[in-house]
Amino acid sequence: MLKLAPQMQLQVLRLGQEQQPVLVVDHFHARPDLLLQDAGNQQFAANSPYYPGVRAAAPEAYRQRFLQSLQSTLCQVFALPSANLHFSVCHYSLVTTAPDQLKLLQRIPHFDTTEPHALAAVHYLFQGNQGGTAFYRHRKTGFETIDETRTEAYYRALESENGGPDLPPADAGYIQGDTALFSQLGRVDGCFNRLVLYRRKLLHSAQIGPDTCLSADPRQGRLTISSFIDCLP
Repeated sequence: MLKLAPQMQLQVLRLGQEQQPVLVVDHFHARPDLLLQDAGNQQFAANSPYYPGVRAAAPEAYRQRFLQSLQSTLCQVFALPSANLHFSVCHYSLVTTAPDQLKLLQRIPHFDTTEPHALAAVHYLFQGNQGGTAFYRHRKTGFETIDETRTEAYYRALESENGGPDLPPADAGYIQGDTALFSQLGRVDGCFNRLVLYRRKLLHSAQIGPDTCLSADPRQGRLTISSFIDCLP
């Protein structure tokens, strides 16, 4: 299903003090309308206590051609030790949870794993201003990424902030820019048929603003294909 667009454009951003790479690929798919059509035929369901929405499996062909087209680029940009890449997660995703229904961990940035070479990819398939992806620094620790050497200190710092005056209240909604606990390093705006890739150890969060349509209908809502890509030995 994946066809590379001849006008595909690549850009590498370097964020924060750690200068972590973020790869942005515009015009990624030559026929994004086929993905929209396929998503409209799927049965979406909640499958995670952390993701604030519903998901459905993306086509296997998408995964295969994705890696075929970007494998060498990913190895170069993210200095991967192996070209043996594998999708552990790949699904259509729709944010549907109302801002006042979020759990605490959904109101602050998060990291997906401490594995140094694990990647995340978000392929935006919505129209209009429905938000992108933002990256953050935890103010108290100064951490922009969380690896095994930082995990204990980071969680200890979060625990010390729990219940404090700077903790986002229950009605704070999705994080938007700088807060008392986190500073925003940068963001990638959501743009139709744009793909963004980054290391999963980065502190990050989806940008969900007042214009975001929280519909479970993939033809109207904030549709993305969200993927985890692992580097195997």
